[in-house]
Amino acid sequence: MCQLAIRLSHVVHSCIESTLLYTILSMDSEDSLLNKSTLNEVTSSRPPQRPWIYMSETEPQFPCVFTVMCYNILCDKYATRQMYGYCPNWALDWSYRKKHILQEILHYKADIISLQEVETEQFYKYFLPELKNEGYDGIFSPKSRAKTMSESERKHVDGCAIFYKNDKFTLVREHLMEFNQLAMANAEGSDEMLNRVMTKDNIGLAALLQTKPAAYNTGTNVSQMSQAVLVCTAHIHWDPEFSDVKLIQTMMLMHEMKTLVDDILQKSNVPIPQKGDPNVIPLLLCGDFNSLPDSGVIEYLSNGRVSSSHCDFKEFVYKDCLSKLGKSEQTNEFTHPFQISRAYNNDIMPFTNYSYDFKGVIDYVFYSKLHMSVLGVLGPIDSNWLEENRIHGCPHPHVPSDHFPIVVELQLHHTLPIQLSPPNGLVLHR
Repeated sequence: MCQLAIRLSHVVHSCIESTLLYTILSMDSEDSLLNKSTLNEVTSSRPPQRPWIYMSETEPQFPCVFTVMCYNILCDKYATRQMYGYCPNWALDWSYRKKHILQEILHYKADIISLQEVETEQFYKYFLPELKNEGYDGIFSPKSRAKTMSESERKHVDGCAIFYKNDKFTLVREHLMEFNQLAMANAEGSDEMLNRVMTKDNIGLAALLQTKPAAYNTGTNVSQMSQAVLVCTAHIHWDPEFSDVKLIQTMMLMHEMKTLVDDILQKSNVPIPQKGDPNVIPLLLCGDFNSLPDSGVIEYLSNGRVSSSHCDFKEFVYKDCLSKLGKSEQTNEFTHPFQISRAYNNDIMPFTNYSYDFKGVIDYVFYSKLHMSVLGVLGPIDSNWLEENRIHGCPHPHVPSDHFPIVVELQLHHTLPIQLSPPNGLVLHR
């Protein structure tokens, strides 16, 4: 994948630059605000190709290698002049940005794509049909507020999407996690859960995938080989003043994932001793967690535990109502059972979100360290290009979102054979 990306980079970027100029020149003059300064911005230098960083060598005994992308695309509703006044109007316009977001996605051609801030109408009318033309299929769910809205309003609600190459994977089951509903179910009368957590309608979305023969290297005997991968994407609440909500949403996410895996294993052919082990199925967790690497959220995900007195809980008393979410009375911690690691180390990407007011790492890919190894990751955007062009925030004519996509190449190790296919080839929903 990485060699192909390097070979095509000059061709693709030339196409992007040509399309960028053509798009602006094709706009109606009254709507595009086209003027001399706009053309100067269009013809300013494009960013150099982001480097591919090799992490480890491919092990020939594990023939399944695939790539995953995680990308918050900045939906149109949030791309306002008030938030992004430094970006030209025409470059902030959705009709312009969506084309370059799609080009960015197709440039890397990841086998699995996790997107956040996808508007409902844009998923069904733009991204799904466009990506289907490129050999993908996908699932989507909007934030919970969509249930209370009219059809005309609902189409603008954003949510999460998972796409996968349908020649390499088949969808067995999908699962939606609504954090406001989970908060209500776990409130136990807590005012904080009802007033702070339940009022935020962020979601998580999971897809249980099964590999197909095309997912394996050429020459591999895969007649009897089929492996499960559980892919989850999430978009956690954004506000820094609600660090407690971020942490609790993440805890609910992992608890719900544990419940989902337990249900999958109980209905599978896995031997009884393994039915209680959630690490039997490889997990790929991607998302915009709106949390820095030193936060309670990332500590909890990375270490599998976080103190019940962690400062991110603030002064609020949540202990009793969170007892179902992996509370250990012996260690006074909240835990989750998944053995996962971050694909990106702290020193690789200085930021995944780059706006005028905030720059930092808040997007992540976690993977099952028992079943996968990282072969490489997509490196950062060139900092010299940002400085030389005085780019203090994105979006920008050459950068269609305020987030940068992160891409990881993974090798899937041998796993316990699991019969997952539901009867009659149906996809199970929950």
